[in-house]
Amino acid sequence: MTDTARRFAFGLSLLALSAALAARAAEPDIATRFATAASYFDGEPGRLVTDLDIGAHYVEGGKAVIFRHGKRGEGVIVLADAGDGTMRDLTTEAALAPLLGAKLPDDKAPFYVSPKDYDPDGNSLTVSVDGRDFVVDLTKMTLAAAPPAPPVDAGVVSPDGKYKVVHHGYNLDLIEIATGKTTPLTADGSYDHRYGMNYEMYSDMAAADSETPPMPVSVQWSPDSSKILTYRMDRNGSYIWTGVQSNPPGSPFPRAFHYVYPTAGAEFVPQVVPVVIDVEQAMSGRPLPEILNVPSDPLLWPGDPNMGWDHDHVIYQWTKRGYGELDEYEVDPATNAAKIRVHEAVKPVVTVTSTAIQPAPELKGDLVISERSGWAQLYYLPRGSGPSGGQALTRGNWEVAAIAHVDKDRILITGNGREAGVNPYYTSLYSVDLKGGVVDLTPEPLNHDVQVSDDGLTFIDAMSDPVTPTRFLLRSATDGHIIAELGHADPSALLASGFVPPEPFQTKSEDGKVTLYGMIFRPKAFDAAKTYPVIEWVYTGPTTHVIDWSYRRTVTGPAEGMAQIGAIGVEVDGRGTSQRGQAFRLPAFQNMGEVGIDDHIWVIEQMAAKYPQFDLNKVGVFGHSAGSYDTARFVLRRPNFYKVGIASSGNHDLRLDKAWWPEVSMGLADDATWERNSNISVAGNLKGHLMLMHGDLDDNVPIAATLKLDKALIDAGKPHELVIIPNRTHNTYTPYFWRKHFDYFAQYLLGETPPAP
Repeated sequence: MTDTARRFAFGLSLLALSAALAARAAEPDIATRFATAASYFDGEPGRLVTDLDIGAHYVEGGKAVIFRHGKRGEGVIVLADAGDGTMRDLTTEAALAPLLGAKLPDDKAPFYVSPKDYDPDGNSLTVSVDGRDFVVDLTKMTLAAAPPAPPVDAGVVSPDGKYKVVHHGYNLDLIEIATGKTTPLTADGSYDHRYGMNYEMYSDMAAADSETPPMPVSVQWSPDSSKILTYRMDRNGSYIWTGVQSNPPGSPFPRAFHYVYPTAGAEFVPQVVPVVIDVEQAMSGRPLPEILNVPSDPLLWPGDPNMGWDHDHVIYQWTKRGYGELDEYEVDPATNAAKIRVHEAVKPVVTVTSTAIQPAPELKGDLVISERSGWAQLYYLPRGSGPSGGQALTRGNWEVAAIAHVDKDRILITGNGREAGVNPYYTSLYSVDLKGGVVDLTPEPLNHDVQVSDDGLTFIDAMSDPVTPTRFLLRSATDGHIIAELGHADPSALLASGFVPPEPFQTKSEDGKVTLYGMIFRPKAFDAAKTYPVIEWVYTGPTTHVIDWSYRRTVTGPAEGMAQIGAIGVEVDGRGTSQRGQAFRLPAFQNMGEVGIDDHIWVIEQMAAKYPQFDLNKVGVFGHSAGSYDTARFVLRRPNFYKVGIASSGNHDLRLDKAWWPEVSMGLADDATWERNSNISVAGNLKGHLMLMHGDLDDNVPIAATLKLDKALIDAGKPHELVIIPNRTHNTYTPYFWRKHFDYFAQYLLGETPPAP
C-alpha cells in the first residue's frame, strides 16, 4: 500500500469512527424508537418516497395507459398513448381539490387521487380517493360519486341481453329481462345440494348478521346464449364448523354461525358437480340440469371451479384429492361425451403454484406449465395430441412462472432464474415462439413486475430491486424496446429522514450445495459499534418465499418496521420454498415441521460472521398465517436459537387449515405424518417466550388451531401469552396488534421496559 493510500484509508477510518461515535451519542430512547416503528407500520416510508407506485395500468381496452405522479396534493394524472408513448395531462390534484373538498372531510386533505379509468368519448375520469370512487367530467370540471356497484347477487345476464340468472334459495331461476317472466331452472336445491352457489364464509355471515348473506351467482352463459354452465355443490358429509363472535357490534351477547370449511386431511370435503342447463328446454317447462360426464371436483377452498366455454364445448379442470393429478376435460354438451385433453401427474405431488393448464384456442391446443423435468417449463399440446405429452417450448434449470398473453404465433411468459449471474428470484418477461425460441424482453438485471396489454403489443414494466428505486416503463412486447418512461420513484425525502436502506445477502448453504438468500434491515441511527438483537420476519411457503425483490414492497415491509424498535431485522429463504425448482422445494414434502429451519439459522450465522453487530444470543422471530406456523415451530423446534416468537393467525395444526394449502405439500398424509408436522406435538419444547395472536372472525385460518396450541402449552406447563383480537378476520394488522409486538420484543428480547402507550 502506498503512503497516499494509507493516509486515505486512515482518513476513512477516522470518518467511520466519528460517525459511529456521533450515532451513539444521538441514539434515540425507546419511546422515540417505538414512535418511529409505529410510523413505519403506518406507511411512513411509502409516504416519503415520491412515486413509490404510480398506479400505471391500461385503459381504453389497452390503447392507453393512465397513471399518477407527484407528491401528495401536487399529483398530476396523465394519459399515455400505448402505441407511441405520447402523453397528455388529464388533470391535477390541485384542480380537483376544491371539488373533493365539498365531498370529503377536511382532515383528508391534501388529497391523494388514484386514477381508475378514462372514457375518451365523454372525456370523463374515474378516480378513487380515500376509499371512495368519483367520476370527473373533465370538460365541465364537475365531480360526482361513481354509481354503486351492483349487488353481489344481482344475477348474470346472457350475452344477447335477453335473460339473467338469479338465485332462488338454493336453486336457480331464469328471468326474461323484457317481461320479468321467471322460469325455474332447478328444483331440488338445498343446503347440502346447492346450485350455482358456493358455501358462505364465516366473516361474511358475521358482517351480515346472517348465515345466508348475499352470494354471487356462479353461472357462465354459452357464447350463443343457448346454454348455462354451472355446478351443483354437494356437501358430501363434510364437517359443519361453528364460529362464535363474542363481541358483535350493538349487542351484549355472543352470536354463533355455522359454516362449511373444507379441511386438510379430512375424509370428506364438498364436491363440485358440473351441470349444463338448456335454456330452450327450461322455457318449455322441462328444466333438466344435465350432469356432465366428468368426475366431481373436490372443493379444497371456497371458490368457483376452473371451468368455462370454448365455443360450444365445455372445458373443465379436475384435481385429484391430495394433488396427485390434474386433468383438463373437454365435454360436448350435445352428447355429454367427455375426453381428457391434458393429464398432469408429477410425483410426489403436482405443485399448483408451479403448474398451470391453459386452453389456447389461438394455437388450436393447450399450454401447460409443468414440473415434469424438475423445473416448471412451458409445453404446447396441439389439439388431438396425447394428454400427457406435448412439445417443450422452454428448457433449462429455471422456472416459468405464468402465461401472460397468447396469440397465434407466440406466447408471453414470466419467469425467473434463466439468466446467468442474475438473482434467481428476479422476474423477467419473455416472448416464446412455437419453435422454442425465447427472447428476453426485460434484459436489465433487475426484478420486473409487468402488465401486458390485452392486445399483447406492449407492456408496463415496474423495474427495481430492493435498493434500486423503481422505474416505470412502457415497452414493446415485440422486442422489449422502451417506448416511454412513465416515471420513477424518488426516495430523497426518505433517505433524508435517516432511513437505512436494506441489504441483500447471499451465502452458500452449510453443505455447499446451493446459494441461499437473505435480507438485512437496520434501524435509523444504526450504530456500527453496538450489538443488536435480531428479529426475523418469516414465511417459508412452500408455495412462495418471504423475500420480495421489488423496491416498493421491501422498503415498506414488516421486517423494516420491526427493526426500528432497536434491532436488526432479517428475512431468509431456505430450502423448501418456491421458484428454485422442484429439488429445492421437495424437502418440504410431508416435512413442514422441520424443513428450512437449519438453513435459516445458518444464513443468520453467516450474516453475524460478516457483521459483528448481530447478537445471536438474542434472536426473535415473528410471522403471520403460515408464517405464524413457522414462528411457533422455529421457537419450539430450535429453542436454543430462537428465544422469542410472536405467531399471529397461525395454522399450527395443518389438519385445521383449508385443504388446498397443506395438501399441496402433504398430499394425502397419514395421521402420524400430520401429527409429526403439528406444532401442538412439540409444545413441551418451549424454553423462551411465545405470544399467540388471532382474530376471532378468521375464516381463512380458523382460530381453533391457535387455541389448541394454547391448550397444549398450558397442559405442558409452559408460560406464554394469548391475545384474541375481537371482530377481526385473518387480517389482524392494527396499531394495537403492532404495539403488542413492540412491547413483547422490547421486554423479552431487547431487555428494555416498554414506554407507556
